[in-house]
Amino acid sequence: MKILIIHQHFSTPEAGGSMRSYYLSQGLQQRGHQVEVITAHNQRHGYTQVQNGVRIHFMPVFYENHLGFWSRIYAFAKFARMALHKAKTLEAIDLCYALSTPLTVGWIALKLKSQRNLPFIFEVGDLWPEAPIQMGVIKSTMLIKRLRSLEKKIYQEASQVVALSPDIEEAILKVVPECPVSVVPNMADCQYFRYSAESNKRYRDLDLQGKFVILYFGTAGKANYLEFLLRVAGSTEERDPGIHFLVVGRGSELDRIKSLGRGLRNMTFLDYMPKDEIRKVLDISDAIYISFAALPVLQTGSPNKFFDGLAAGKLVIINFKGWLKQVVEQHQLGFYADPQQPENFAKLIRPFKDDPKLLRRFQKNARRAGEQLYSKEIALDRIDRIITTQKPQFNDSAVYTVTE
Repeated sequence: MKILIIHQHFSTPEAGGSMRSYYLSQGLQQRGHQVEVITAHNQRHGYTQVQNGVRIHFMPVFYENHLGFWSRIYAFAKFARMALHKAKTLEAIDLCYALSTPLTVGWIALKLKSQRNLPFIFEVGDLWPEAPIQMGVIKSTMLIKRLRSLEKKIYQEASQVVALSPDIEEAILKVVPECPVSVVPNMADCQYFRYSAESNKRYRDLDLQGKFVILYFGTAGKANYLEFLLRVAGSTEERDPGIHFLVVGRGSELDRIKSLGRGLRNMTFLDYMPKDEIRKVLDISDAIYISFAALPVLQTGSPNKFFDGLAAGKLVIINFKGWLKQVVEQHQLGFYADPQQPENFAKLIRPFKDDPKLLRRFQKNARRAGEQLYSKEIALDRIDRIITTQKPQFNDSAVYTVTE
């Protein structure tokens, strides 16, 4: 089958960031499909390159997390127009696989279906337009109405919808109860994330010997609300000086967060880095911290950093509720830290800091969950079967049991 993947934010290991669409393109190619990708990049001119048999078409559409609302809208609209034009030039496509966000990627798939009778699968990683509505980014009643209408239309016209979490599946079914939805969470690349002692030498200058290191990595945007992490670090600084926080990220809020955290002696900011370097920083870390603002819609997601943390075998700390809190607690992968009570953090982390055996047990649980529940191979096999059968195959609303 010849599959066209459309994802505005496609990323390679060299660039870092979300890797799902990269894994998807490579995995489907390896499973016997012919794959082409249409995506965007920040260079001035478009071009096409082939990676391991996958033909990738890069559209020149500038986008960064720090862009304002109207600049983002312009980037989304520009990509939709350019991607649709490019897709029409490609021949013998059997299926379109469109990954949101943004929602406008689904509009491209709708157009291809109506103009070329091309069936499509729509993947939902974040709920749009609900996320920007709850964050106060979209306030226009007319725009909200149009976006919700587009969302509903996409769900109705898709051959299949792939939700990255059971909470997202539930939200989709509230919009279109008869929608054929399969849940396939994000992927843990357990072959890629393997410990290397060389990482300790690489970051020796950070002087972290004997420290309990907690790592935040990824986007530093409004949705992540890293003020929660600053409060935790500030509260922990006096209560337990043996804990140190590392922050590796980029985004619209990073400079402000750096400024607010300047006086913290137990926090170090590192420059944004590609995935290979993130792997090394994970090697010197004991735990990862995942942060989101206190909005219901942000509890539904399937953040990449969670699955990278599982693959790397790290204690997982989250400051939000939802399906991942259930996974973390049921499988003893880490703990939930109420962001409104930062003073309790030192008490929550102390058992793991003081008892290496307890820490190691939770870290092994994390690695086991990555291997048995969320491995890249499991996810790709599921998506391949969804594509091949075009029927709902999976319902992950129930949390799986990890075999000891």
